[in-house]
This record gives sequence, C-alpha cells and structure tokens, in this order.
Amino acid sequence: MRLEYFEMIDTVAVFDRDRGHIETRARVPMESPVFEGHFPGYPLVPGVLLTETMAQASGYLILALNRLALMPFLMAVDKARFRTFVEPGAELDVSADLMMEGSGYAATKARIAIAGRPICDAELRFRLMPFPEALATLMKIRTDAIGLGPAIRAGAILEPASAKAGENETAAP
Repeated sequence: MRLEYFEMIDTVAVFDRDRGHIETRARVPMESPVFEGHFPGYPLVPGVLLTETMAQASGYLILALNRLALMPFLMAVDKARFRTFVEPGAELDVSADLMMEGSGYAATKARIAIAGRPICDAELRFRLMPFPEALATLMKIRTDAIGLGPAIRAGAILEPASAKAGENETAAP
C-alpha cells in the first residue's frame, strides 16, 4: 500500500469470476506523509482512504470481470460503516462482491477486515466507461503487479495458494 500514490491494493488473493468475488490484501505502511497530518503523534488511516481501498478492490473485480474492456469510475458510496481505527502496520483483508452490472453501471458490496475483525464496509456504485487511452496500458501493468493479470487474460479463477495445495493432496493408504 502506497497511500500517497493511491496504490491501495498490494495483492489479489482470490478472484472468482463465477461468483463475482475478489479478495485482496493491503499492508498499511509504518510511515507515510499522510500520517503527518492525520494525526500528529497518533497516526490513523483516514476513512476516505479506507473507502478508496474498498473502491479499488471493487474496481479490480469489475475490471477482471469485463477483462479490462471498461473502466469503472466511482460515482457513489452508500451505507458506509466504520467500526474502528486502522493504524500503521495493519494487514488489511479487503473483499468485494458484485451486486449488479448493466446499462453502463455496476454496484459492489465491499468490506475491510483485520484478522477476521470487521473494520468497515460500504456499497459502492460505478459508472463503466471506455478506457481513456492513457490509462489502458497503465492498468494492465498494475493488474499484473498485484497478481490479477493472468486471471484476466485466461478468464480463470485465481485461488489462494492453500486451496491449490489442498487439491493436490491425496489420502494416505
């Protein structure tokens, strides 16, 4: 997570095209210029950046589902709930589920948890538009960097390493 560059998602752990579901991970940095003002001596991740993190997880879900054909632009945040503070060093589990897509719009339900404890959630709505030419290449690079690119290109499901390992195990005789 690079707060000052709005790169909120570090990696994609699970992408399930059939379920319209994504699970991502983000580690809050120990230091960031953001913390100098929010708050001096008591650094906390601003709620607006937690909302952006949920929006990015949702955006990557939508991008993967449409195989980078349309760019999702955040247009509404509904029913946002913040339950506790997020401090530097926190390991965030960020997930999103597609609620609807059609007529140039999409909606998701996103949530952030730390070690299974709910931190925040929201319903997010996006306008889907053709990619601005300058962003298409950059988005392909970014989806590759977080591990989503291969699943997009293959139209496949990306599963956690533990699930893949379990499939190859056989019972002892």
